[in-house]
Amino acid sequence: MKKLLVTLILALVAAVLPQHIFAEEASGAADGSQSEALNPKEIIFEHLGDGYGWEVPFNHHKRIPLPIIVIGKDGLHCFSSSRLAHGEEYTDGNATFRIAGKDSKYKGKVVEIVDGEEYRPWDISITKNVCALIITVLLVIWSVLAVARWHKQMGHKAPRKFVGALEALVTFIYDGVIKPMLKDRSMKFAPYLLTVFFFILYMNLLGLIVIFPGGANLTGNIAVTLVLSIFTFLITNIFGTKHYWKDIFWPDVPLWLKFPIPIMPVIELFGVITKPAALTVRLFANMMGGHMIVIVLTLLIFIFAVMGPIVAGATTVVSVGFSIFMLLIDVLVSFIQAFVFTMLSTLFISFAQEHHDKHEEEHKAEDSKAATA
Repeated sequence: MKKLLVTLILALVAAVLPQHIFAEEASGAADGSQSEALNPKEIIFEHLGDGYGWEVPFNHHKRIPLPIIVIGKDGLHCFSSSRLAHGEEYTDGNATFRIAGKDSKYKGKVVEIVDGEEYRPWDISITKNVCALIITVLLVIWSVLAVARWHKQMGHKAPRKFVGALEALVTFIYDGVIKPMLKDRSMKFAPYLLTVFFFILYMNLLGLIVIFPGGANLTGNIAVTLVLSIFTFLITNIFGTKHYWKDIFWPDVPLWLKFPIPIMPVIELFGVITKPAALTVRLFANMMGGHMIVIVLTLLIFIFAVMGPIVAGATTVVSVGFSIFMLLIDVLVSFIQAFVFTMLSTLFISFAQEHHDKHEEEHKAEDSKAATA
């Protein structure tokens, strides 16, 4: 296990740092000139961001090409991202495309050259994040079908190995989170909640792998976490009961708090909006922070390399050790964040499923206890 983690760290070093850094340092040492300064900020955001290809470890100049699909001035264009590698331009019919450089406002994006100016076409390309999302969806479907196939063939016999682990996770989430909160409505919302749990879990774990099909920082992308939160928001409010909406627009508070100035209704509406915002930021910040810490620890090796071999060697040992520790922590955090997102989504949905009859029964039970006493 330790050897595997060390291998992953070394692959991460090769995947994070462009190969030209080593080439420039070697050439600088040969002719006595100073190599180009390392730019940690650029390397970090390049690794955490999206791209039109999948990086190959140990050779940053080569990438697994992905299809570029854009709608330009004269219609639809589809071609491989390898045609735009290393700043090259590609002409498809009457249109010319390239990836915008560092000084462009469209940095890193495909642009069309129109009369010498950069024009941003409608981009629906299969980028690294999109491809990783497709892979994650396929993994979730395969996992669910594996459990379903087992029970179809073996009945209620307990599964083993990987299917057994999936069954244990399903049981843990359903019996430990969904059923206690939603009770008789558990079966109605369990498919969505279990899908969200496995979807986030697989995205988190794949993000820790630095080679294909991993390496995409999906849950560290706020657009992905926002979409997941919007799904929870829609399900919570579309299936909300009349009592839920009544508590928002006409809560059980003194009249002067809701009329003529609707203080409490405004606060309740603000709470409806902040719930998905909290889901979005919580998942995004935790996963982005974990990835960034590992990359920064790796970059420390090269930042302190100019201080001599002794300092560089000591920094390498410390950085690799802490990186292995952080990877182990990130594996745990991957499970925790998937669990927390599912738990909070279940909690928000359960709040919207409360009925007025239930509250009346609780009040009657309290009154009867008081009368008995």
